[in-house]
Amino acid sequence: MLPSYAKLFAFSAVCVGISFSAWGQEAESLPSIVPRPRPVEKKETLPRADIRVDSTLVLIPVTVTDPLNRFVTGLDKENFKVFEDKKEQVISQFSSEDAPLSVGVIFDCSGSMGHKLEKSRLAVAQFFKTANPEDEFFLVQFNDTANLIQPFTRDLEEIQNRLTFTQSKGQTALLDAIYLGLHEMKKARNPRKALLLISDGGDNNSRYTEGEIKNLVKEADVQIYAIGIYEEGGGRARTPEEARGPALLSEIAEQTGGRQYEVDNLNELPDIASKIGVELRNQYILGYAPQNQDHDGKYRHVKVTLVQPRGLPPLRPFWRLGYYAPTQ
Repeated sequence: MLPSYAKLFAFSAVCVGISFSAWGQEAESLPSIVPRPRPVEKKETLPRADIRVDSTLVLIPVTVTDPLNRFVTGLDKENFKVFEDKKEQVISQFSSEDAPLSVGVIFDCSGSMGHKLEKSRLAVAQFFKTANPEDEFFLVQFNDTANLIQPFTRDLEEIQNRLTFTQSKGQTALLDAIYLGLHEMKKARNPRKALLLISDGGDNNSRYTEGEIKNLVKEADVQIYAIGIYEEGGGRARTPEEARGPALLSEIAEQTGGRQYEVDNLNELPDIASKIGVELRNQYILGYAPQNQDHDGKYRHVKVTLVQPRGLPPLRPFWRLGYYAPTQ
Protein backbone atom coordinates (compact mmCIF):
# COMPACT_ATOMS: atom_id res chain seq x y z
CA MET A 1 0.00 0.00 0.00
CA LEU A 2 1.39 3.41 -0.95
CA PRO A 3 2.14 5.84 1.88
CA SER A 4 -0.30 8.62 2.63
CA TYR A 5 0.48 11.60 0.44
CA ALA A 6 -0.19 13.95 3.29
CA LYS A 7 2.67 12.26 5.09
CA LEU A 8 4.79 12.29 1.96
CA PHE A 9 4.97 16.05 2.09
CA ALA A 10 5.58 16.33 5.83
CA PHE A 11 9.09 17.09 6.91
CA SER A 12 11.06 17.39 10.12
CA ALA A 13 14.35 18.98 11.13
CA VAL A 14 17.33 16.75 11.83
CA CYS A 15 20.75 17.48 13.30
CA VAL A 16 22.37 18.62 10.06
CA GLY A 17 19.56 20.11 8.03
CA ILE A 18 16.20 18.97 6.74
CA SER A 19 15.22 15.34 6.28
CA PHE A 20 11.85 14.65 4.72
CA SER A 21 9.49 11.99 5.99
CA ALA A 22 8.73 10.74 2.54
CA TRP A 23 10.06 13.21 0.05
CA GLY A 24 12.27 16.15 0.27
CA GLN A 25 15.12 15.71 1.70
CA GLU A 26 51.98 9.68 12.35
CA ALA A 27 50.94 6.81 13.94
CA GLU A 28 52.44 3.84 15.82
CA SER A 29 53.67 0.98 13.67
CA LEU A 30 50.27 0.05 12.41
CA PRO A 31 49.75 -1.81 9.13
CA SER A 32 50.50 0.07 5.96
CA ILE A 33 50.21 -0.88 2.33
CA VAL A 34 53.28 -2.58 0.88
CA PRO A 35 54.40 -3.23 -2.68
CA ARG A 36 52.72 -6.25 -4.18
CA PRO A 37 54.83 -8.86 -6.03
CA ARG A 38 52.02 -9.66 -8.47
CA PRO A 39 48.51 -8.52 -9.38
CA VAL A 40 45.75 -9.11 -6.90
CA GLU A 41 44.07 -12.49 -7.06
CA LYS A 42 40.35 -12.04 -6.66
CA LYS A 43 39.78 -15.26 -4.76
CA GLU A 44 41.98 -14.09 -1.89
CA THR A 45 40.90 -10.50 -1.56
CA LEU A 46 37.49 -9.50 -0.32
CA PRO A 47 34.15 -10.99 0.68
CA ARG A 48 31.59 -11.57 -2.05
CA ALA A 49 29.27 -8.65 -2.49
CA ASP A 50 25.91 -8.64 -0.78
CA ILE A 51 25.68 -12.46 -0.55
CA ARG A 52 25.71 -13.67 3.02
CA VAL A 53 27.75 -16.84 3.45
CA ASP A 54 25.05 -18.55 5.50
CA SER A 55 22.19 -17.86 3.10
CA THR A 56 21.21 -17.31 -0.52
CA LEU A 57 19.76 -13.87 0.21
CA VAL A 58 20.96 -10.86 -1.77
CA LEU A 59 20.72 -7.57 0.14
CA ILE A 60 20.73 -4.33 -1.87
CA PRO A 61 20.86 -0.92 -0.11
CA VAL A 62 18.89 1.72 -2.02
CA THR A 63 18.77 5.49 -1.61
CA VAL A 64 15.86 7.43 -3.13
CA THR A 65 15.97 11.16 -3.87
CA ASP A 66 13.63 13.74 -5.36
CA PRO A 67 14.55 16.25 -8.12
CA LEU A 68 16.07 18.59 -5.50
CA ASN A 69 18.35 15.75 -4.31
CA ARG A 70 16.51 15.40 -0.99
CA PHE A 71 16.07 11.97 0.57
CA VAL A 72 12.74 10.25 0.21
CA THR A 73 11.64 8.04 3.08
CA GLY A 74 8.32 6.41 3.86
CA LEU A 75 8.07 4.28 0.71
CA ASP A 76 6.82 0.68 0.87
CA LYS A 77 8.05 -2.57 -0.63
CA GLU A 78 5.46 -2.22 -3.37
CA ASN A 79 7.22 0.92 -4.59
CA PHE A 80 10.29 -1.08 -5.66
CA LYS A 81 11.14 -3.61 -8.36
CA VAL A 82 14.44 -5.50 -8.55
CA PHE A 83 15.90 -7.13 -11.64
CA GLU A 84 18.90 -9.46 -11.80
CA ASP A 85 20.36 -9.89 -15.27
CA LYS A 86 17.11 -8.38 -16.63
CA LYS A 87 14.88 -10.91 -14.80
CA GLU A 88 12.53 -9.53 -12.16
CA GLN A 89 13.07 -10.95 -8.67
CA VAL A 90 10.66 -11.36 -5.77
CA ILE A 91 11.48 -8.96 -2.91
CA SER A 92 11.16 -11.18 0.16
CA GLN A 93 12.66 -8.82 2.73
CA PHE A 94 12.28 -5.07 3.04
CA SER A 95 13.45 -2.66 5.71
CA SER A 96 14.29 1.00 6.16
CA GLU A 97 15.57 1.09 9.72
CA ASP A 98 18.80 2.81 10.75
CA ALA A 99 21.05 -0.25 11.17
CA PRO A 100 24.57 -0.06 12.70
CA LEU A 101 27.38 0.80 10.31
CA SER A 102 31.06 -0.06 9.93
CA VAL A 103 32.77 2.91 8.26
CA GLY A 104 36.29 3.57 7.05
CA VAL A 105 37.44 7.19 6.67
CA ILE A 106 39.96 7.49 3.80
CA PHE A 107 41.69 10.85 4.26
CA ASP A 108 43.97 12.58 1.72
CA CYS A 109 46.98 14.34 3.29
CA SER A 110 49.05 14.76 0.13
CA GLY A 111 50.98 17.97 -0.61
CA SER A 112 48.14 19.66 -2.45
CA MET A 113 45.79 19.35 0.55
CA GLY A 114 47.63 22.05 2.58
CA HIS A 115 45.04 24.75 3.25
CA LYS A 116 42.21 22.24 2.78
CA LEU A 117 43.09 20.11 5.81
CA GLU A 118 41.26 22.22 8.38
CA LYS A 119 37.92 22.08 6.59
CA SER A 120 38.47 18.40 5.78
CA ARG A 121 38.96 17.61 9.48
CA LEU A 122 35.81 19.55 10.25
CA ALA A 123 33.96 17.54 7.60
CA VAL A 124 34.90 14.29 9.36
CA ALA A 125 33.72 15.75 12.68
CA GLN A 126 30.36 16.67 11.13
CA PHE A 127 30.03 13.22 9.60
CA PHE A 128 30.61 11.67 13.03
CA LYS A 129 27.71 13.69 14.43
CA THR A 130 25.35 11.43 12.49
CA ALA A 131 26.83 8.27 14.05
CA ASN A 132 25.03 5.82 16.32
CA PRO A 133 26.55 4.20 19.44
CA GLU A 134 26.74 0.81 17.68
CA ASP A 135 28.74 2.20 14.75
CA GLU A 136 32.47 1.53 14.39
CA PHE A 137 35.10 3.44 12.42
CA PHE A 138 38.69 3.20 11.21
CA LEU A 139 41.04 5.80 9.67
CA VAL A 140 43.33 5.45 6.64
CA GLN A 141 45.49 8.38 5.58
CA PHE A 142 47.35 8.60 2.31
CA ASN A 143 49.99 10.65 0.51
CA ASP A 144 53.00 8.85 -1.03
CA THR A 145 51.69 5.69 0.63
CA ALA A 146 48.50 4.59 2.35
CA ASN A 147 48.60 3.85 6.07
CA LEU A 148 46.13 2.49 8.60
CA ILE A 149 46.30 5.14 11.32
CA GLN A 150 43.48 3.88 13.55
CA PRO A 151 41.95 0.39 13.39
CA PHE A 152 38.25 -0.13 14.08
CA THR A 153 37.05 1.74 17.15
CA ARG A 154 33.87 3.25 18.55
CA ASP A 155 35.89 6.06 20.14
CA LEU A 156 35.37 8.85 17.63
CA GLU A 157 37.57 11.25 19.61
CA GLU A 158 40.51 8.92 19.03
CA ILE A 159 40.16 9.29 15.26
CA GLN A 160 39.71 13.05 15.53
CA ASN A 161 42.83 13.27 17.72
CA ARG A 162 44.77 11.37 15.09
CA LEU A 163 43.56 13.78 12.40
CA THR A 164 44.71 16.75 14.48
CA PHE A 165 48.35 15.86 13.79
CA THR A 166 47.90 15.29 10.07
CA GLN A 167 50.38 17.16 7.87
CA SER A 168 50.22 17.80 4.15
CA LYS A 169 53.08 16.39 2.07
CA GLY A 170 53.92 14.06 -0.79
CA GLN A 171 52.00 12.64 -3.71
CA THR A 172 48.64 10.87 -3.93
CA ALA A 173 48.33 7.08 -3.57
CA LEU A 174 44.55 7.18 -3.77
CA LEU A 175 44.00 3.72 -5.28
CA ASP A 176 46.27 2.11 -2.68
CA ALA A 177 44.23 3.84 0.03
CA ILE A 178 40.98 2.41 -1.34
CA TYR A 179 42.57 -1.04 -1.43
CA LEU A 180 43.74 -0.73 2.16
CA GLY A 181 40.31 0.46 3.25
CA LEU A 182 38.57 -2.49 1.56
CA HIS A 183 41.09 -4.89 3.10
CA GLU A 184 40.57 -3.48 6.60
CA MET A 185 36.81 -3.68 6.15
CA LYS A 186 37.06 -7.49 6.25
CA LYS A 187 37.32 -7.06 10.04
CA ALA A 188 33.98 -5.23 10.28
CA ARG A 189 31.44 -6.44 12.84
CA ASN A 190 28.39 -4.79 11.27
CA PRO A 191 26.74 -6.12 8.10
CA ARG A 192 26.38 -2.63 6.59
CA LYS A 193 29.72 -1.20 5.51
CA ALA A 194 30.85 2.06 3.88
CA LEU A 195 33.94 4.08 3.04
CA LEU A 196 34.03 7.90 3.22
CA LEU A 197 36.83 9.20 1.00
CA ILE A 198 37.99 12.83 1.11
CA SER A 199 40.49 13.88 -1.57
CA ASP A 200 41.37 16.77 -3.87
CA GLY A 201 42.72 14.94 -6.89
CA GLY A 202 43.40 11.84 -8.87
CA ASP A 203 45.98 9.14 -8.26
CA ASN A 204 49.66 9.63 -9.14
CA ASN A 205 51.60 7.24 -6.88
CA SER A 206 49.73 3.96 -6.36
CA ARG A 207 51.00 0.44 -6.91
CA TYR A 208 47.54 -0.87 -7.62
CA THR A 209 45.92 -0.06 -10.95
CA GLU A 210 42.50 1.35 -11.77
CA GLY A 211 41.41 -1.97 -13.19
CA GLU A 212 42.45 -3.91 -10.09
CA ILE A 213 40.65 -1.54 -7.75
CA LYS A 214 37.49 -1.54 -9.86
CA ASN A 215 37.44 -5.33 -9.70
CA LEU A 216 37.92 -5.29 -5.93
CA VAL A 217 35.13 -2.75 -5.54
CA LYS A 218 32.80 -5.03 -7.49
CA GLU A 219 33.59 -7.90 -5.13
CA ALA A 220 33.35 -5.93 -1.90
CA ASP A 221 30.11 -5.50 0.01
CA VAL A 222 31.02 -1.88 0.77
CA GLN A 223 29.37 1.36 -0.31
CA ILE A 224 31.83 4.11 -1.21
CA TYR A 225 31.06 7.81 -0.82
CA ALA A 226 33.61 10.35 -2.02
CA ILE A 227 33.99 14.07 -1.44
CA GLY A 228 36.09 15.47 -4.27
CA ILE A 229 37.58 18.90 -3.53
CA TYR A 230 38.02 20.55 -6.91
CA GLU A 231 38.67 24.23 -6.34
CA GLU A 232 38.80 26.40 -9.43
CA GLY A 233 42.00 28.23 -10.24
CA GLY A 234 44.73 27.58 -7.71
CA GLY A 235 47.45 29.24 -9.77
CA ARG A 236 48.55 26.12 -11.63
CA ALA A 237 47.33 23.76 -14.32
CA ARG A 238 45.86 20.47 -13.20
CA THR A 239 47.90 17.37 -14.01
CA PRO A 240 46.29 14.65 -16.17
CA GLU A 241 45.87 12.53 -13.02
CA GLU A 242 44.11 15.37 -11.22
CA ALA A 243 41.89 16.00 -14.22
CA ARG A 244 40.96 12.33 -14.22
CA GLY A 245 40.17 12.38 -10.50
CA PRO A 246 36.46 13.33 -10.59
CA ALA A 247 35.54 10.71 -13.19
CA LEU A 248 37.54 8.02 -11.42
CA LEU A 249 35.90 8.64 -8.06
CA SER A 250 32.44 8.78 -9.62
CA GLU A 251 32.93 5.47 -11.41
CA ILE A 252 34.15 3.73 -8.26
CA ALA A 253 31.48 5.19 -5.98
CA GLU A 254 28.50 4.65 -8.26
CA GLN A 255 29.43 1.00 -8.82
CA THR A 256 28.85 0.42 -5.11
CA GLY A 257 25.56 2.32 -4.80
CA GLY A 258 27.37 5.32 -3.30
CA ARG A 259 28.11 8.68 -4.88
CA GLN A 260 30.76 11.33 -5.34
CA TYR A 261 30.00 14.86 -4.18
CA GLU A 262 32.11 17.47 -5.98
CA VAL A 263 33.05 20.51 -3.89
CA ASP A 264 34.52 23.73 -5.29
CA ASN A 265 34.03 25.78 -2.11
CA LEU A 266 35.80 24.58 1.03
CA ASN A 267 33.04 25.98 3.22
CA GLU A 268 30.68 23.37 1.77
CA LEU A 269 32.75 20.44 3.03
CA PRO A 270 31.15 19.98 6.48
CA ASP A 271 27.60 20.18 5.13
CA ILE A 272 28.33 17.65 2.39
CA ALA A 273 29.85 15.24 4.92
CA SER A 274 26.76 15.59 7.10
CA LYS A 275 24.55 14.92 4.11
CA ILE A 276 26.41 11.68 3.38
CA GLY A 277 25.96 10.62 7.00
CA VAL A 278 22.22 11.26 6.79
CA GLU A 279 22.01 9.44 3.45
CA LEU A 280 23.57 6.32 4.94
CA ARG A 281 20.80 6.36 7.56
CA ASN A 282 17.95 6.90 5.13
CA GLN A 283 18.33 3.85 2.95
CA TYR A 284 16.02 0.99 2.08
CA ILE A 285 17.35 -2.57 2.18
CA LEU A 286 15.83 -4.86 -0.44
CA GLY A 287 16.36 -8.60 0.01
CA TYR A 288 15.65 -11.34 -2.50
CA ALA A 289 16.56 -14.98 -3.17
CA PRO A 290 17.91 -14.96 -6.74
CA GLN A 291 16.15 -17.13 -9.28
CA ASN A 292 19.57 -18.09 -10.62
CA GLN A 293 20.91 -20.38 -7.89
CA ASP A 294 24.07 -21.40 -9.79
CA HIS A 295 27.19 -21.06 -7.63
CA ASP A 296 29.35 -20.13 -10.60
CA GLY A 297 31.18 -17.09 -9.22
CA LYS A 298 29.94 -14.94 -12.09
CA TYR A 299 29.02 -11.28 -11.86
CA ARG A 300 25.28 -10.61 -11.72
CA HIS A 301 23.95 -7.23 -12.84
CA VAL A 302 21.29 -5.67 -10.61
CA LYS A 303 18.79 -2.97 -11.50
CA VAL A 304 16.30 -1.26 -9.18
CA THR A 305 13.29 0.64 -10.51
CA LEU A 306 10.57 2.58 -8.71
CA VAL A 307 6.82 2.35 -8.99
CA GLN A 308 6.28 6.09 -9.02
CA PRO A 309 3.74 7.28 -6.41
CA ARG A 310 1.05 9.41 -8.03
CA GLY A 311 1.21 13.12 -7.34
CA LEU A 312 4.94 13.20 -6.63
CA PRO A 313 7.77 14.53 -8.80
CA PRO A 314 10.03 11.93 -10.46
CA LEU A 315 12.04 10.04 -7.85
CA ARG A 316 15.49 8.57 -8.47
CA PRO A 317 16.98 5.42 -6.88
CA PHE A 318 20.69 4.75 -6.26
CA TRP A 319 21.78 1.16 -5.71
CA ARG A 320 24.67 -1.29 -5.95
CA LEU A 321 24.99 -2.25 -9.60
CA GLY A 322 25.72 -5.94 -9.05
CA TYR A 323 27.47 -8.69 -7.11
CA TYR A 324 29.46 -11.88 -7.65
CA ALA A 325 27.63 -15.13 -7.11
CA PRO A 326 29.14 -17.52 -4.54
CA THR A 327 31.33 -20.35 -5.77
CA GLN A 328 30.17 -23.01 -3.30
